[in-house]
Amino acid sequence: MKKIALHWQILIGMLLGIGFGFLMTSFDWGKEFTSDWIGPFGKIFVNLLKLIAIPLILASLIKGISDLKDISKFRNIGLRTIGIYIGTTIIAITIGLLLVNIIKPGEGISEATVAKLSETYADNSSLQSKIAEASKDRGPLQFLVDMVPDNAIKAMSDNRSMLQVIFFTIFLGISMLLVGEKRAKPLKDFFDSLNDVVLKMVDLIMLSAPVAVFALLAQVVVTADDPEILAKLVSYSLVVVTGLILMVVFYALVVSIYTKKNPIWFLKQLSPAQLLAFSTSSSAATLPVTMERVEEHIGVDKEVSSFVLPVGATINMDGTSLYQAVAAVFIMQVLWPEGLTFSNQIYIVLTALLASIGSAAVPGAGMVMLVIVLEAIGFPKDLYPVALALIFAVDRPLDMCRTVINVTGDATVSTVVAKSVGKLGEPQPKEWDDHYDEVK
Repeated sequence: MKKIALHWQILIGMLLGIGFGFLMTSFDWGKEFTSDWIGPFGKIFVNLLKLIAIPLILASLIKGISDLKDISKFRNIGLRTIGIYIGTTIIAITIGLLLVNIIKPGEGISEATVAKLSETYADNSSLQSKIAEASKDRGPLQFLVDMVPDNAIKAMSDNRSMLQVIFFTIFLGISMLLVGEKRAKPLKDFFDSLNDVVLKMVDLIMLSAPVAVFALLAQVVVTADDPEILAKLVSYSLVVVTGLILMVVFYALVVSIYTKKNPIWFLKQLSPAQLLAFSTSSSAATLPVTMERVEEHIGVDKEVSSFVLPVGATINMDGTSLYQAVAAVFIMQVLWPEGLTFSNQIYIVLTALLASIGSAAVPGAGMVMLVIVLEAIGFPKDLYPVALALIFAVDRPLDMCRTVINVTGDATVSTVVAKSVGKLGEPQPKEWDDHYDEVK
């Protein structure tokens, strides 16, 4: 019997997980059973992916830089990557602002709904912690300070410090180039071998992906919020989702026009990473799978993917930035209509762009970014709890959707950069059991 493709296996697992979750909500004991006996399998899967994220960045980025043998090539790739990431983020924010100003979802929210949301969520400890985190005093160049670690080992022990790990790894890779090929060879051989081993770990972890997404989606469904409140926020959610779909169309056009690749084929090859991004809501957790799909199934050379994708997972958040724009204007439409000036919307573009660079690639980072954006436009501080409560009910499903766009954007940019430097080749997929005959 023909083997079912991985993306179909994952999709089947997702659909079964959603169905199982809804089934469990009809039983009094269903939520507790799902949390105790189903949810842990999803958490284990996400932990496995996070476990190998830092070793993969170290190994693949050092291998990519040392293979270049020329610092000027690395500079070209780096400048193009940062420039394109900034460009796509600005496009995403602009799309979000256009949609939310045209559709105006905030005008359909009644005062009674706002009062109910405030009563339900205003004292939520998660919201209060996000407000406190985002309201810390930060200078304009603080994100540069945060990028440079004072302890490389400590940075590697925390997935939220991925940008610091990338800085250290690039520093190490460039230093290896400067000491000469002969002196750097022992260290290079070690990281080349580590890279192969970690990629094989990705293949092994992905064998459990269908079961894991079943568990993750079942957990999401049984912990969903009040259906009545979700229905009230449907217009806001549809604006965000419409913007995210338009970003996928934009990526498809870029892939088709610039790289001459079939966009449907491109999205199909990337689909396992997209489905995992949806299930986990984390670009960092999905990074190992994104790298494997882009390198082996799309044909991007490791010299490009090893730099572009880890950097993208931390500074390129097109989906999240689009969401910031929509959420900020939606909140103002409901709570602070006098703040809807043109200058404030320009501030939203600039602040959302800078916030996306300094934000962690973990679930819920969008909320912290949103507080930073609201602070920049002078939103009344006493309304923060109400503002976040207004969108908190639908934040989790929208977080899942926008993470898909973040990952798709990373893959698109890596493909474009690879094409621009002549590093886009033919796909060479590998399976988990390629070398099994050698050891059995």
